[in-house]
Amino acid sequence: MRRLVPFDAAAWVGTDPATGLPTAPTRVDDLEVTPSECSEYWRREFVVDDVNSFSELARSDRPAATLLTAAVEPERSSRYRRVAKPLGYADELRSVFRAGDTQWGALTLWRREGQPAFSTSETNLVASLSNAVGEALRRAARPPDDVLVRYDPPGLLTFNLAGELISANEQAERWLSELPPEDAVPTPLGVKIPVWLVVMMFHASAVVHGAGDGTARARVRLAGGQWLACHASCLRDANGSHTNTTVVIEPAKPAEIAPIIGAAYDLTEREQEITRFVARGLGTADIATELYLSGHTVRDHLKSIFRKVGVSSRGELVAKLFADHYEPAHLQGTHTVVTS
Repeated sequence: MRRLVPFDAAAWVGTDPATGLPTAPTRVDDLEVTPSECSEYWRREFVVDDVNSFSELARSDRPAATLLTAAVEPERSSRYRRVAKPLGYADELRSVFRAGDTQWGALTLWRREGQPAFSTSETNLVASLSNAVGEALRRAARPPDDVLVRYDPPGLLTFNLAGELISANEQAERWLSELPPEDAVPTPLGVKIPVWLVVMMFHASAVVHGAGDGTARARVRLAGGQWLACHASCLRDANGSHTNTTVVIEPAKPAEIAPIIGAAYDLTEREQEITRFVARGLGTADIATELYLSGHTVRDHLKSIFRKVGVSSRGELVAKLFADHYEPAHLQGTHTVVTS
């Protein structure tokens, strides 16, 4: 990318395909900021109305845009005044990576003062890479066959309205220790909070400023491949005033992982429906009745599913998408009783 579109600093981040919130993996190139400054950058993404938000780019026909093009005067951009300018950057190019209509990642490139602004041709080039990189991230989300879903106790973190961690249980520390190595925000409790979790927490607490509904969620993968579901909620006291924000971290349930797996194999919504019916043992005629389709249409969908997942039969499909990922975890929770 640097050879095609020269830049002085860059930030690459994977995003949860269901919410667009940043997750892992994350890569930062030549950006001299502290984890706390990084978390503030993301907090402002949700509470401050500004140009080229990632959520806007994810819905835009053109998934890339520059600051100088979007803002007639850079000073009108709060992100420029509070973030880019103090760090010596004059222009910013943002892009999202999409596979189909789903966002799987985001990119920000910066150029320092004295460097030329990002050109239209450079912006178009970055935009043209959106689908290719999005597809690569989508494929990387496919879980390996030997990953088991674990059912461990949930972790609990509590933050005050200033975004400071005020409590954490041991299970939360354990889950965080199993995440892939990345920059994290240190806390007085000795628990290092990954930037994506801070972003999610700020997204939930943005309700204090009148943004959002006070909740946020994301799914992330541990170093071993397991998915975690993370839920943030801004609490209220007896008077209805917002107080602390809690974050619950727990193993993702099959129902939460299934959409990711389906999206990772590029299964359409209809194909995911049919796959679930196949897993339940329904035949072609029964599936056609359930979905008000013809048997011929169901068979066409099945051919497409087999091709995308790389299997040749219903049994292989069920084994690959479900049994390999979920059944072992259910077996782990079985207690064997021997009657003498």
